[in-house]
Amino acid sequence: MSKNSELRSVIETTAVVIGSFVAAVILIVLLTKDYSSNEPAAEKVVDASTTEPVAQVEVDDQSEGSADKVIDAKQIIAANCAMCHEGGLMGAPKIGSEEQWAPRIAQGKDTLVSHAINGIRTMPARGGNAKLSDEEVAAAVIDMANAAGANF
Repeated sequence: MSKNSELRSVIETTAVVIGSFVAAVILIVLLTKDYSSNEPAAEKVVDASTTEPVAQVEVDDQSEGSADKVIDAKQIIAANCAMCHEGGLMGAPKIGSEEQWAPRIAQGKDTLVSHAINGIRTMPARGGNAKLSDEEVAAAVIDMANAAGANF
């Protein structure tokens, strides 16, 4: 093969690659362009009287009547704490292990609950569930500590 034919082959290949790239860009621009209206986007007006909400949200009543709500510590533990505390993941004291819980229990209930609410070392605040109330976190901590010999 001569030098001319090699150079021609390189030029043709380069032209095909660049042409393909340009064609792909043009195709993408054409496919993503909004042809539905000739009005500029800033001038589009939505009639508020014809719009409807996409969804409705009902908020749980957190008034004085809900203070009687019973907290099930076992459910909270199963749903939020057990993942780490059943197997001792990342240094979490195992549920029921007096040896692992003793130094924590010695710090007192308030300190233990505060650590659970605010997080400590690798434990995230509220065990990683921001929806838990302080009372729910405290109930779970107290239940796990009592299972390891505390009397909170």
